Amino acid sequence: MLAVADSDSYLKWAACLLADLPEGCATELVVVRTPIAPSPEQIAAAVGGRESPPVLSARSVRRVAERTRPDVILVACTGPVVDVLVAEVFAGLRPRPVFASGLPGISVPATEKAWLFRSGCDLFVVHSEREVTEFSEIADRLGGGGAVGLARLPFLRSKAVSRGGNRVVFATQAKVPRRREERELILSSLAELAARRPDLDVVVKLRALEDERQTHKERYHYQRLWREMGEPGRLAFEAGSMHDQLTRAAGFVTVSSTAALEAIALDVPSLVLNDFGVSAEMINLVFEDSDLLGTLADLAAGDFRPASAQWCAANYFHPVERNDWAGLLAGLAIARPRVPAKSLLDGPEHVAARRRARLRVEVPPTMLRAGYRAKRRMRRYLRSLT
Repeated sequence: MLAVADSDSYLKWAACLLADLPEGCATELVVVRTPIAPSPEQIAAAVGGRESPPVLSARSVRRVAERTRPDVILVACTGPVVDVLVAEVFAGLRPRPVFASGLPGISVPATEKAWLFRSGCDLFVVHSEREVTEFSEIADRLGGGGAVGLARLPFLRSKAVSRGGNRVVFATQAKVPRRREERELILSSLAELAARRPDLDVVVKLRALEDERQTHKERYHYQRLWREMGEPGRLAFEAGSMHDQLTRAAGFVTVSSTAALEAIALDVPSLVLNDFGVSAEMINLVFEDSDLLGTLADLAAGDFRPASAQWCAANYFHPVERNDWAGLLAGLAIARPRVPAKSLLDGPEHVAARRRARLRVEVPPTMLRAGYRAKRRMRRYLRSLT
């Protein structure tokens, strides 16, 4: 299996899935160069003890596929990049590999867009019985694509217990909440908790530092906000491994993050903030009936709680014997003849959008530098090519 990732969250997901394959599988992992490619520090954190994968251009990734002739290519990327890699960059490989893709975290509610971008893949991997049902309904309605497979989220594959500690960990989410004042309220509540409980270390766990890229653009970065707020308070801002943070945690809080599942797996009492709503837009709808929903006042008071066992069984903590993704993948790899998945985006009405996405995987490395000026040069470059 050749796995190709384009961002920090997809890289972590791909590395974990590769580690979860049956013994004897030969694997190779690479990062395709795009504007959201992870930094060397993010790469090291995502792959753990594994050797850091190279960051390659789309053409170089194609050459890797031609050299290794993989049975399976796991396209662990954001939707438009999945579509371009499968439909164009990897087009014409002989023999044609099985293309697998999926989503690296919580995917409730299922969306048509996620399915459309990955409809050229033979296997779509999700992580709960509920997600399998919802995406299968979309597949039946829209057509295209291949099988929907179930996998336990790789970092939840074994039940572990934290060593305990004195940290409260807030897991940030790039997309929500969107408003600056809402993020400032969260920081103020964390600072209030730190003031009330001097025995606790309150840590804001960042997906990326201010000058690093991540899967989704973060308009109001928490570390910058805290500096601009100029408030006294004892908050720490750290990147790196979420697992390392949680093994030292006495409590966990988020607005919406897959890290909540890691906290549950480690028996860390948790809180999912509902002050800004519970909806698909807030990416926290899945936590309804989990017993984890609470308020900023609960956060300031340090009121963390365990998740409902019934909710866990239906959401991401299903019995391991229900996982069928590896079996489906093996069946697809050995099937002869094999009917490839048909992408729903192959029509002429999608040519322009696909061309724009293609530019994201062909941009020169000199355009990937962080900063406002680099972003402005990137936009000029893209306009010149279109």
